[in-house]
Amino acid sequence: MRWDDGGRAPVDVARLPGVAGLPEPVRTAVLRRDGVVTTDELVRAGTSRGRVARRVASGEWQRLHRGVVLLQSGPPTWRQSARAALVAAGPGAALSHVSAAYVHGIVRRPGTQVVVSVPVERYVRPHAGVVVRRRRRMPPVCGRLPATTREATVLDLVHDALTEDDVVGLLCDAVRAGVHPWAVARAAEARTALRHRALLRDVVEDVRAGVESPLERRYDRDVERRHGLPRSAAQVRERVGGTWIRADRVYVGLGVRVELDGRLAHPSGTTDDDVWRDNAVLLDRADVTLRFRWRHVVATPCAAAVQVARALASRGWRPRPTPCSPACPLPRP
Repeated sequence: MRWDDGGRAPVDVARLPGVAGLPEPVRTAVLRRDGVVTTDELVRAGTSRGRVARRVASGEWQRLHRGVVLLQSGPPTWRQSARAALVAAGPGAALSHVSAAYVHGIVRRPGTQVVVSVPVERYVRPHAGVVVRRRRRMPPVCGRLPATTREATVLDLVHDALTEDDVVGLLCDAVRAGVHPWAVARAAEARTALRHRALLRDVVEDVRAGVESPLERRYDRDVERRHGLPRSAAQVRERVGGTWIRADRVYVGLGVRVELDGRLAHPSGTTDDDVWRDNAVLLDRADVTLRFRWRHVVATPCAAAVQVARALASRGWRPRPTPCSPACPLPRP
């Protein structure tokens, strides 16, 4: 099933005809679950299985999974489908991976299936549209709609990520959604098995350090050395425009500087100090400043190398860079 964006908010089902007449405590449970109920609960509340079947057949109710019914005729929201998946999975189940990420606002779309985690000792019958992940150690769970915590969700997605680009993009999205990178790092310490652990540590440490960081080391390795660019001077401190500044990388004598920004999210964009510094070096030294972030250096180092090479060539650098692979966009000598 495909859902449009949205559908995460609780659903008001109190006025539905099938809900109003339910006895307590079933009615309270149905309201809490956005209109989702099991057939067994309805039978205990006095509704025969035959009557449930007739209402489903008429379209007044919907059977979302075996033994799980939605007490409305309209199409279910994503939240109702997620509720039904949790009820079908049974006690101890929680939304996880992309479904939990959607609950927490880390991703914009929930995907085509609901992902549910359960303890490893539990067996859950297959259900259409539901992916069940059995966990030897269930991660922390939170919320009225049970889902793994934000930090645990990020680690689940990092572990499943196929590329470094996916990991960095995910961490950027998580920070924008309010997830603190240090909280993710602390949660990672409790994980015995975690793919991309080194990259995760590098990104988080770069957030801590800001200078002489893993991002700078990756720039030296993946942008400069792999593409035959000249070696830049690191952490150059100098007086420009009456103020002492420090540049991450300077191509001495060529009028090109590189600033490497290790922050993952930028609600306000480039800072006032950054703008002043770029203007000052342009006016005082006629230097051009290129700015790169994690996504540029890790995901698209070849594209970054192209920009650096063009800037250097415009300032008189004559040796030609070297493509790092057949797919590299740098021109071949």
